[in-house]
Amino acid sequence: MFKSTSTSLILLGILAVIAGIIAIVWPGVTVFALVILFAVYAFIGAGLEATRAFGSRTAGPVFGHLLLGLISLAAGVVAVVWPAPTALVLVLVIGIWAVAGGIVEIVNAFGSGETAGIRAMYVLTGLVSVAFGVLLFGRPGVGAITLALLFALFSLIYGVSRITLGVQLQQLHRQRRSAQPPSALREAA
Repeated sequence: MFKSTSTSLILLGILAVIAGIIAIVWPGVTVFALVILFAVYAFIGAGLEATRAFGSRTAGPVFGHLLLGLISLAAGVVAVVWPAPTALVLVLVIGIWAVAGGIVEIVNAFGSGETAGIRAMYVLTGLVSVAFGVLLFGRPGVGAITLALLFALFSLIYGVSRITLGVQLQQLHRQRRSAQPPSALREAA
């Protein structure tokens, strides 16, 4: 079991590192891939909503699910036909999320009974989040590339952590096998 899991973790880590390198080398392609991934998600969502609509026994939910399915289908088609505006909207939505999240962090700093150090961290993270959101609004093209590079950074860190974990599991497996007496090894085989 250890060997299979460790090998899977190492392979997953290698794939994540490769994806991270590709995202660094071709950030524009990465943004396009994220838009296509959104389109696929929208198409799957449309299919699921249609399934729910035709599985419902009353008319109200049928109409609602069909409407949601059509909206998802339209979003998927727009993403495929016009990927650049879709990437722009994606960046702007993330910008809105960052500003709103930052404001909530700042409000939480003054609403909680925390120490001054904790409050300062809330305010600092809130200000960084708001600044990131404002940057995305001010320079959405740079924001799209930034998102691709953040994806690359995440992939690289995730990949290295999976590889490290896989190697540690392999070492643990070797240690356990060497700690077992020879008779136990023959019985296990």
